[in-house]
Amino acid sequence: MAQPLVWVNNLSFRYRDRPEPAIREITFEAQAGELLLIAGASGCGKTTLIRCLNGLIPRSYKGELNGEILLDGKSIANLPLSRISQMVGTVLQDPERQILGTRVRNEVAFGLENLGLPRQEIVQRIDEALSYLGIHHLRDRETFNLSGGEKQKVALAGVLAMRPKILLLDEPLASLDPASAQETLRIVRQMVDEGLCVLMVEHRVEDVLKIHPNRVLLMEEGKIRYLGDMAGLYRVVNYREIKLPAGEVLKRARQDAPPPILQVLPSVQKEETDGKPPLVRFEQVSFGYETKPNVLRKIDFEIRRGDVIAVLGANGAGKTTLVKHAIGLLKPTSGRVLINGVDSHHLSVAEIARTLGYVFQSPSHMLFAPTVFEELAFGPRNLDHPPHQVEKEVMEALEIVNLSGREKEPPLALSFGQQKRVSIAAVLSMRSRILIMDEPTAGQDYQNYMDFMDAIVQLPNIEAILFITHDLDLAIIYANRVALMSEGRLVADGAPQEVLRDVERLMDWRLVPTSLLRLNLELLPNSGKFLRAEALAHLPSVHLGGKENSRESIL
Repeated sequence: MAQPLVWVNNLSFRYRDRPEPAIREITFEAQAGELLLIAGASGCGKTTLIRCLNGLIPRSYKGELNGEILLDGKSIANLPLSRISQMVGTVLQDPERQILGTRVRNEVAFGLENLGLPRQEIVQRIDEALSYLGIHHLRDRETFNLSGGEKQKVALAGVLAMRPKILLLDEPLASLDPASAQETLRIVRQMVDEGLCVLMVEHRVEDVLKIHPNRVLLMEEGKIRYLGDMAGLYRVVNYREIKLPAGEVLKRARQDAPPPILQVLPSVQKEETDGKPPLVRFEQVSFGYETKPNVLRKIDFEIRRGDVIAVLGANGAGKTTLVKHAIGLLKPTSGRVLINGVDSHHLSVAEIARTLGYVFQSPSHMLFAPTVFEELAFGPRNLDHPPHQVEKEVMEALEIVNLSGREKEPPLALSFGQQKRVSIAAVLSMRSRILIMDEPTAGQDYQNYMDFMDAIVQLPNIEAILFITHDLDLAIIYANRVALMSEGRLVADGAPQEVLRDVERLMDWRLVPTSLLRLNLELLPNSGKFLRAEALAHLPSVHLGGKENSRESIL
């Protein structure tokens, strides 16, 4: 067998400011032309492993490192980062942390210029990388004005232009719409087939299965729990921890007790909502930047008490711009936004924050405090909550997002997934009446995000929830309304089973039907509404094709 491109032996690392090792006794290898999927719960050590492989540990992240790493047969222990970066390329979870150039072409050129390559070769590599990823049209755009998904592709282009033999992808699908995620996965498979060695950290296991990873490495509490093929993973994994195809969950969940019925937004009684004005109203709202004039086009939209709204759409469709109008960070070019009946032009961001709490897409846009506790206490204190109440609100928010005991740690020292949960908890602690979240499940393992979403929709103080997501299943399970955006327009708004029933139209809008959506559409005559797979498993029977069928017949 050929010499492995990646060889790791007995690798352990403990961060300087933490008592316990982040990874322990990691041993594996990976070959040229292999796709290795690295999975596991948020905070289990996946990103730490990536930092060891690309040399950031111990050069940028200090601590106690033991073990050995060989890349392409060379020990990286004493190599400079510049040399390692020619062997291994990395795309980070949060593209905000990776992009330095003001324009796309400058960003892709950055690494090449540091290698001192001739200008003609740099230009050629820029165009090749952008064309390879299908984003050559972004070449002259300002990186600041790109969507999260577009930034992710630009970061990947900058890495591919360096032509590494090994590619490390840390949650590459986190910011991508479903169609872009599929395109990215196809490109990854193509690169692997062309001989690249790819190690992909990803929570969206079901999506990655479509491109047939050669092996999967499952981590748990800093150690390797499983290393082998996908068939073996199914035998060892808990379906509540790792998101598996809906049919697989259906088979397993029918052996367990049915999930509890959630009381969604318990503070809202239907009789109280009838005839009342909406909490937020968009009236013919249009908005544009100087370089992109039609970001929003004549949007009519309402957030009412009792709504749990999922906003879906492709990267760049205008979803984040829409919610930034709701919280007052942006003002309409034409039309108006009313918050509790008041035009947002007459309200400050601070005044709106007493009604609406907003979780940004990127945690780096929110987190600044020295400790998790101070981060969560900042909002309530600024809203003049009493000191004894602030502490109670902080501790309850930490419990909801499964971060109890982390209150003294620096937020920016946590993993990306944990940072995202800190940013959600920071808004929960403010006790806003309306909760707005941009990609709440980015960087989250399945169990964590299901647990905190279950808790959030049952909070007694919240009157409405709106979340932007590329996770179609999140909308299926939690939303009672789906708002679908395309090219700055609101093209659909209604109950999930109505908006999501036309699979062909969804694909036109760059949404890819999931196994859970297809299963729900199949069982809708029996269930009457969309449900999580665990609940579908406990339907007594289904009616398909004109005859009664048991659960076994649809697997």
